[in-house]
Amino acid sequence: MTEIPEHLLKRSKERRSALGLGGGESDSAPEGGAATPTTPATTGAASSSTPAATPSGPPARKAAAEPAAPPPAKPDPPYVAAAKSRPKIPVWAMAALSLMPIWMFMYVRSLTAPPEVLAGPMGVGAEVYGNCSSCHGANGEGGTGRAFSDGEVNLTFPHIEDQLRFVYFGTDGYNLEGVSNYGDPDREGGAHTTGSFGVMPQQGALAGGTLTDDEILGVVCHERYSFNGPDPTDEEWVEEYETWCAEESPVFAAVEAGTALADLDTAGLVDIDGNAIEIIDIGDAPAEGSPAD
Repeated sequence: MTEIPEHLLKRSKERRSALGLGGGESDSAPEGGAATPTTPATTGAASSSTPAATPSGPPARKAAAEPAAPPPAKPDPPYVAAAKSRPKIPVWAMAALSLMPIWMFMYVRSLTAPPEVLAGPMGVGAEVYGNCSSCHGANGEGGTGRAFSDGEVNLTFPHIEDQLRFVYFGTDGYNLEGVSNYGDPDREGGAHTTGSFGVMPQQGALAGGTLTDDEILGVVCHERYSFNGPDPTDEEWVEEYETWCAEESPVFAAVEAGTALADLDTAGLVDIDGNAIEIIDIGDAPAEGSPAD
């Protein structure tokens, strides 16, 4: 048995006396004697047969571990930082920029003079000449056919009627008729003869070609006064140009109305002043070329 300390026995007696349960001084152990315990003291742990108190309710949860602090952010490279700090283009500016090509096109068009649209025989000739450019060059510089540029064609044919006739009947037509000289026989540098430089295909409908008479007149005018040809206002050429190739040409108007090239010399045509127009007979067959006046 284990001896109960004196101070514990004294405290128990005082407590019982306060509750009116007795056990005052009489309960005190005789002086000098050992106190007799009223309650057996346990000598060890509680009996194993006594069950341990079971806690009511769910078991306590363990507190979740605090997440680890994220590592500090890596600083941006200088070029990335500069891009982020650069002012951004506003959304409305993108729509304005998308219209920039249209604005530029309209601006350039406003500064560019519209191309001159030729009318009359020169306009017709500019369109028809596409059939001739494969031999004579896009700018009359020549190729498999003779050159027209720099007035060369006007030197060969000082009279437009001779050129009209040669274009109409072509090299084969002249060869069949035995005509060798189709232009100015006194041409500076020597006369041009059939077959001396390529073959000129016949273009007139009666000779087996595909061009109408007004188309032949138009393309001949184009060859004579384009490609750095003579100035149509020059005194030497102004009469021919106004009679045959100008927009108000009386000869072209007659041909458009149905007069054949072969009949122009007898058609009784007059100029704008009412004067009779002198025309060399083109005829319905090849003929020798005429010298310059």
